[in-house]
Amino acid sequence: MDDDRPRPKGDAATALSSESLDPYSQAELEARIALLEAEIARVSAHHASAAARRRDADAVFGAAARPGGSG
Repeated sequence: MDDDRPRPKGDAATALSSESLDPYSQAELEARIALLEAEIARVSAHHASAAARRRDADAVFGAAARPGGSG
């Protein structure tokens, strides 16, 4: 479901990508990689679920019924 509420300023991924990794040990880096891979899987699953809901809604109501829909 689309959320029209304002998003918080800044983006967690952008903040993470600009952080220096120099202070982290090998074990900390491995743990960070595992955490980020789990987050990617979570976001991918949510994206797939949202896309499926959108397809279902479009099948019932048609893409033209939503803003930006064609037709």
